[in-house]
Amino acid sequence: MPVPTLSAQQRARALEQAAQARRERSLLRDRLKHGRTTLAEALRTADTDQVIARMRVVTVLESLPGIGPARARRVMAELDIADSRRLRGLGPHQRAALIERFT
Repeated sequence: MPVPTLSAQQRARALEQAAQARRERSLLRDRLKHGRTTLAEALRTADTDQVIARMRVVTVLESLPGIGPARARRVMAELDIADSRRLRGLGPHQRAALIERFT
């Protein structure tokens, strides 16, 4: 499928939307890192915010205090969550297991 041709205005709008999405994801990661929000709150936010819903689970876990890439992947493996899984793709049992593990 060929990439659609965008006008200069459409391209500028798309670039601004992408930048805004990166800012929102960065703010969530910062709030998680500094303990201003919890994993449970982030998961609830993902239910209504499509930008947050598209974040990878491993990225969110790595943002938690004391959780690095190795531990995040180990926890995901223990809970049978694929490395490529995004927040919106988590099932109810996976969400509950994550919340239980990190509270």
